[in-house]
Amino acid sequence: MSQPKFLIDTDPGVDDALAILMAYAHADVVGLSVAAGNVGLAHTVRNARTLVDLMGAATPVFAGCPGPLVRMPEEDASFVHGSDGFGDVGFPEPTAAAADEAAALAILRLTREHPGQLTLVALAPLTNLALALRLDPALPQRVARLVVMGGAVTGLGNTGKVPAEFNVGFDPEAAHVVFEAFPQFDLIDWEATLRYAFGEDTFDRWLAAGDARAGFFGKVFGTARAFNRSRGRRGVIAADALAMAVAIDPSIVTRSEARHVAVELDGRLTRGATVVDWAGRLQRPANANIVMELDAERFAAMVRRALGAP
Repeated sequence: MSQPKFLIDTDPGVDDALAILMAYAHADVVGLSVAAGNVGLAHTVRNARTLVDLMGAATPVFAGCPGPLVRMPEEDASFVHGSDGFGDVGFPEPTAAAADEAAALAILRLTREHPGQLTLVALAPLTNLALALRLDPALPQRVARLVVMGGAVTGLGNTGKVPAEFNVGFDPEAAHVVFEAFPQFDLIDWEATLRYAFGEDTFDRWLAAGDARAGFFGKVFGTARAFNRSRGRRGVIAADALAMAVAIDPSIVTRSEARHVAVELDGRLTRGATVVDWAGRLQRPANANIVMELDAERFAAMVRRALGAP
């Protein structure tokens, strides 16, 4: 059976790194389109190149827009991921080079070269995808699946705006463009990632039993781990990895809810919130398959494989 083909839009970032390691263990990665988000674009592009080096791959890396579509963000996530996005470990300059092609253009080209074959896995603020859609509104017709890590479906966010999740809150206009354009996508929200955090002792055993990928991740994860502990967050929260698991194997999902999801753009306290029409009051078609429950053991097995742990 042939592996699925993934085009990954990412802003590495520690949790992006684990998700990308999972993708290489289970799929054919045709490209990494890179956005600003967790940290600035120069760092996220360099981190993507570092991951390509780690995997010994020839995956092209495409740099995207250095900021949101409209308003500059109030915060990034460097206080979680380290100022360089990879825990300030100080990795050497990667040998893999970034491509000359802009991320939005690469998304359009690759979906034309592989029509109906690519799973587009969106782990970052949705700026690159929104730009691509503005250039070519027919993009959704060429994408086999869109899997989005973003949102907080009952308002338990993780930004300065109480209900907002980071990826959507960083560029709400971009999320609005994408959610309006795609007739259907899988949504893995922040709240789901909290429900499926790994026990710290268990995760440490996987790191100890793994190969060079585990050694790498153990290094970059230190800053984020310390931050989560300082905020009272229990366990290892693997947000992007959860989305990647759904992208790799949709059958891992045991319960989902099809609902219309929109993005609040104007609220003083709620800008960037994902608004779910749970009761169907807007009478608009459901655009999001919201993942509510999945097979935790199969998710864990995917992560272990990505780390080289038995």
